[in-house]
Amino acid sequence: MYLWRKSASRKWWSANELRLRAIAGDRLAVIERPNCKQLQLEIASNRRTKLQNIAKQFGGYIEKLSRDWLQRVLRHKTKPIKVGNRRLIIPAGMAFGTGKHATTAMCLRFLEELTRDWDHGWSILDLGTGSGILALAAKLLGAKNAIGIDNDPIAVRTARQNARLNKIRGVEFRVSDLRDWERSNRRLRQDSSAQADIVTANLFSELLMKILPALMSARWLILSGILRLQERELRRSFARHKIEIVKVRRSGKWVAMLTRRR
Repeated sequence: MYLWRKSASRKWWSANELRLRAIAGDRLAVIERPNCKQLQLEIASNRRTKLQNIAKQFGGYIEKLSRDWLQRVLRHKTKPIKVGNRRLIIPAGMAFGTGKHATTAMCLRFLEELTRDWDHGWSILDLGTGSGILALAAKLLGAKNAIGIDNDPIAVRTARQNARLNKIRGVEFRVSDLRDWERSNRRLRQDSSAQADIVTANLFSELLMKILPALMSARWLILSGILRLQERELRRSFARHKIEIVKVRRSGKWVAMLTRRR
């Protein structure tokens, strides 16, 4: 396994974000640290040649990870995140989503508020699950069926490790194309005899708009990863698909939305 890393200023990131996301997609991890002006950008791959092309275009460096890299990551101490009356430990690692990033934090807050008065037994599908934090949190909040999918095998492996770390059972994580939502939803219906009650998707806006037509069978959508400058375009897309925006949260340059079918 190989890892591309680059330390970048926020100005550099603003100028190159869209190009880098177009190439790396959900494999890109953006790490922001308190009181630090520089961002840490990381992309993991089992093929060095893929990362060499990225390094050639954007700079940075590539390192080979040791065989026990995942075990080392999981030993990294992280403060627990409060989810309802329970606590969830998500180590800072190779997959996006420790609960500290604004996009993840806003999704968690929407999820907790939405399901606070629900009876146990609802279902959730988490697209681009990363560390698995939203699917695992949903299980703690009362979900009967929870599926997290990601097109990155490293993310899925990390999510499964996080489930074991937190002693949470009954959450399924699998590698799948994020655009193949309908197949995952059919599997969820087989398991629960129902449509997904909630779909969470913490993805960049371009991908959200591509998969939006396939998300309309879910009762509720919790969407994030949206940049403020892309909010207007996404709102137009919601209007075309008759999706009602129930609540919006903003943090810095990021936007998260709670929506439902009209």
